[in-house]
Amino acid sequence: MCFRSQTLEDSKEEGDHASRLHQPRSHWPIVLTVACGTTVQPGQRGLRWYPLTEGLSSQPLTNGFYWRAPWNDVYVYDVRWQSYTENVDALSADDLQVNIKAVVILRPIAEEIHFLAQEVGSDFYVRIVRPEFMAAVRSVVSGYPMVTVPEKSVEIVTKVQAVLVEKVKGRHLEIQSIALADVDFPQIVLSAIEQKQAKEQQKEQKEFELVIAEKDAEIARRRARGEGDAIRIRSEGEAQGLQIRAEGQARAQEKITKTLTPEYLRYKLYDSPNSKVILLPDQAHFPLLINPGPDEPRRPTHEELDQRKSVPGEMQLPMTP
Repeated sequence: MCFRSQTLEDSKEEGDHASRLHQPRSHWPIVLTVACGTTVQPGQRGLRWYPLTEGLSSQPLTNGFYWRAPWNDVYVYDVRWQSYTENVDALSADDLQVNIKAVVILRPIAEEIHFLAQEVGSDFYVRIVRPEFMAAVRSVVSGYPMVTVPEKSVEIVTKVQAVLVEKVKGRHLEIQSIALADVDFPQIVLSAIEQKQAKEQQKEQKEFELVIAEKDAEIARRRARGEGDAIRIRSEGEAQGLQIRAEGQARAQEKITKTLTPEYLRYKLYDSPNSKVILLPDQAHFPLLINPGPDEPRRPTHEELDQRKSVPGEMQLPMTP
């Protein structure tokens, strides 16, 4: 910013002023004043530039107003944190394109502003940071499959920042952070991802149904095994009951058999009201024929009675039905 003022000694009327312009220059009393200045805002640093003498000053100027000659200048650098956004087209590990919006936040180092102006200039981002930044993003993303880039963004950012810090080391710049603002996939890739996810969901559904079917089969097998065990236990119980009953009957039969003497059997034969008893001598050696009728017992004939009477020691009892 420059100011300039100029005055003429003779300031008469306008008509006279026009005629005075044709007078010789030695009669012109002239006063010429020129003043220039530059304002350095807070958060900025300035460097004086003396093109006719010492050149670029090494002492940074803090915020304030600084007078200078018109042929000198003051270069102003913003040393506050600034963000720069880049759209990077990168290839993933599976050779698929990924569109990434990456952001880097950096600033010049205030104490090294003199060296930054000499070595790089005020367009340091375009000349140095931007190429290295985009190259670092592409290099790191190439090591990840496409579908894992969003979920691995924190890890990717850490690696990109480490690469970029190493690249700009000694360039009088300070990197604060890097962020992946957005990750976009091509439409064809998005369709393929949706189809893959649908297939995976179907696969998971089939696996779930298979697990349910196996569980149902296992339940049916256990139920059948339980029913079989119940039948077996019931059969074994019934068999044991029959065995115990048979053993009891055998023991009872054995005891009864021991008590069935001939005298007891003869007594039971006499005691039965439905029995037909014929007493014969022990020494009789002839057959006895009994042929009762269908409705009532057969009566012996007179000859048979006479024959029986002739046998000594025989006692005859009447036959009862």
